[in-house]
Amino acid sequence: MTAAEIRQQFLDFFASKGHQIVPSAPIVVKNDPTLLFTNAGMNQFKDIFLGNKPAAYKRVVDTQKCLRVSGKHNDLEEVGIDTYHHTMFEMLGNWSFGDYFKAEAIAWSWELLTEVYKLPKDRLYVTVFEGDTKENLASDTEAMEHWKKYIAEDRILMGNKKDNFWEMGDTGPCGPCSEIHVDCRTDEERVQVPGKDLVNNDHPQVIEIWNNVFMQFNRLKDGSLEPLPAKHVDTGMGFERLVRVLQQKQSNYDTDVFMPVIHATEKLCGKEYGRTEKIDIAFRVIADHIRAICFTIADGQLPSNTGAGYVIRRILRRAVRYYFSFLDVKKPLLHELLPVLAGQFAKVFPELLQQEDFVKKVVFEEESSFLRTLDSGIRRMEDFMGGAPSKNVDGKTAFELYDTFGFPLDLTMLIANENGFKVDEPGFDAEMKKQKDRSRAATELDMGDWNILQDQPSGVFVGYTELQSPAKVLKHRKIKAKGKEQYQIVLDRTPFYAESGGQVGDTGTLDFNGELITVTDTKKENDLIVHFVDTLPAVLTGTVQATVDASKRKNTERHHSATHLLHAALRAVLGTHVAQKGSLVNADYLRFDFSHFAKVTDEELAAIEAIVNEKIRENIPVVIKELPREEALKLGAMALFGEKYGETVRVVTIDPSYSIELCGGTHVGNTGELGLFKFIAESAVAAGVRRVEAVTGAKAEAFVNEQLQQLKEVKAQLKNPKDIVKAIENLANDKTALEKQLASMEAKQAQQLAATLPQQAVAVNGVHFLGAVVEVGSADMVRQCASNVKDLLTAPYVIVLAANIAGKAQVAVILSEDLVKDKGLNAQKIIKEQVAPLIKGGGGGQPAQATAGGQDVSQLQQVIEQVKSIL
Repeated sequence: MTAAEIRQQFLDFFASKGHQIVPSAPIVVKNDPTLLFTNAGMNQFKDIFLGNKPAAYKRVVDTQKCLRVSGKHNDLEEVGIDTYHHTMFEMLGNWSFGDYFKAEAIAWSWELLTEVYKLPKDRLYVTVFEGDTKENLASDTEAMEHWKKYIAEDRILMGNKKDNFWEMGDTGPCGPCSEIHVDCRTDEERVQVPGKDLVNNDHPQVIEIWNNVFMQFNRLKDGSLEPLPAKHVDTGMGFERLVRVLQQKQSNYDTDVFMPVIHATEKLCGKEYGRTEKIDIAFRVIADHIRAICFTIADGQLPSNTGAGYVIRRILRRAVRYYFSFLDVKKPLLHELLPVLAGQFAKVFPELLQQEDFVKKVVFEEESSFLRTLDSGIRRMEDFMGGAPSKNVDGKTAFELYDTFGFPLDLTMLIANENGFKVDEPGFDAEMKKQKDRSRAATELDMGDWNILQDQPSGVFVGYTELQSPAKVLKHRKIKAKGKEQYQIVLDRTPFYAESGGQVGDTGTLDFNGELITVTDTKKENDLIVHFVDTLPAVLTGTVQATVDASKRKNTERHHSATHLLHAALRAVLGTHVAQKGSLVNADYLRFDFSHFAKVTDEELAAIEAIVNEKIRENIPVVIKELPREEALKLGAMALFGEKYGETVRVVTIDPSYSIELCGGTHVGNTGELGLFKFIAESAVAAGVRRVEAVTGAKAEAFVNEQLQQLKEVKAQLKNPKDIVKAIENLANDKTALEKQLASMEAKQAQQLAATLPQQAVAVNGVHFLGAVVEVGSADMVRQCASNVKDLLTAPYVIVLAANIAGKAQVAVILSEDLVKDKGLNAQKIIKEQVAPLIKGGGGGQPAQATAGGQDVSQLQQVIEQVKSIL
């Protein structure tokens, strides 16, 4: 069977058992502060497990895109080294929300594996939770009794809390689990060592294939467990491992899930998979990482230097390092694999094929950038070794190579060993710990447990039609973020819009019988609407009056409706390849990121702005309806990649022939309410992504008035010329001419000064040493003068020129090549270690020529003496 057939059989089997097939949630998590990525199939159902919202279906089945590279579930460093860990993987799962429980879950697991997939029963083992006395958790005898109906008792193994009690994180839904393991060894090997002795012992051929989790508890912040409102079944079967077993391969990577990419890589790099272990690891890393990179970008997460974007950048750079170091490929390779991957998953995850050009462009630019960084890092390493006082790479330098240039420690050690150097590993570890401590402090998020006042599903949002509403507090808790304490409140009904879809959360007040509490923000936690406040009222019970800041909401609505007008205008002017890649909508302005591969010209911006303002003047009604998702898509409604939509969606239409989008945000009633639309900025965000910023309404009017006032002031400065553009052109031309004259004069001055300096040179230990404080007008003249002097001196020579330029110290050091090669002197090192500390500044350069700038001009003569003393 092919991988596609295996996946479909799983879905069809559970559909035949009354399960609704649901789509995968995006791999990027947007409304859960405890997660960056979807790391398990249960993530999208978390609110159902916690009782925060009802289940649309009692039984569901799906294949979920998952990523495990951060937090509790982190497999990154294992990936490629072994044959069964992955960053991105598919989790096949069947679910029961308060419906069936252990008996059916176990029976259907056995039926699918042995009767549908025809796995030999004598190769299967199961594990059951043995209990835990510390937490007063009993052994799962119920699961044990059900398993005895299908499998010999000596194949049912008891597992400890680590292996057989599943938890999604430090807090949240959890429960005992029953795993199914398969022994893929040869018959001879199975006779020699029983499979049960190898279960859960990291044997590469005796592996877990399926996990039946029986969700019964919620782990609280203090570590205690409380029963969930209902009992659920959460199963997960690693698709890649299942395919390996059914296709009788020794490695997940030998299946048709990964081999198409591996074969494509072979053609691109001219090397064969299966020859040497180091090369094979590189092939496996690439085949795995390209999936994580591309699917995450397709779901809306661009590589960056923070948060989830940084994780993706790390994965991409790890792949680049492997093909750079072990496949000897020095040009971008990953982006060439994208068409293979997109075609392979076209029917199950079509979003990658739909965005193939965009994702390919982003990956190419990231690869190209990192390859340049790698090259710079290698040069940095060579410079360091060329001027090092000993054959040791200190921990700080090794960490700089890691942090700045993306060099892992093993790559630094490889280059060091080839040149007879050793790396200070403990020093590197210490620097790494410092960075992690800084990062942890910067992102600290400490959430207390919810204090439940009323146990019922989370509140209803009434803010589409109401800005004020009576409500009751369902629950509250204290949180601590970046050292600041706040509180969160959940109401049974609320007019406050929670941050979502780019629109910021509402602010306002909660009136507790005369005690007014300010709501500073409103956010979503999964589907929970959470109100942020700095203090709690004296009494939380009773009726509270929830009131939204109406002025802020109205201005935010104007900017949100403007983004819909803008999106359609961008596509009309730039092309239908334009797709939203991010947005921010608040009361002051809008920011809109979109896919486009070139700067948006002034002419194009003017055309887009004209279209939007025309639609504003037409005063078009903004029509909002709730429709079945498929019906909305048939109408041509635009859906955003990376968003999770339910069966019923909210459709915002501004003229059916102009703009139809799926959107949960708040909007104006008619486009005329926007008044005016003006761009205020256009820029690049990332490869293939541009950003525009704009204002509407009173904000647009204020912006235009400010621009007119600036124009008035410019005219006044230029004596109110009739043609202001011509006047500015003349001023610029005059400035350019004067700068050329000044540069020419400075060059002549530098030559004249240089001609007088050689006579000041003195002999120091057989070297011509010239040190002087010179009076020049710029840092460039210091460098130019030093360069001119070197042509007038006989090697070996050392030149140090220093100057006070407008109160700032400037120093240039030049060494003759023989001193660099034969005596080991290094101008860059002299500048950094001898000069820069004296003048309280910094600098750099090359071994033969370097410069520095600093704050302390009182030490210029001391700088000269310091360099002279080296000789």
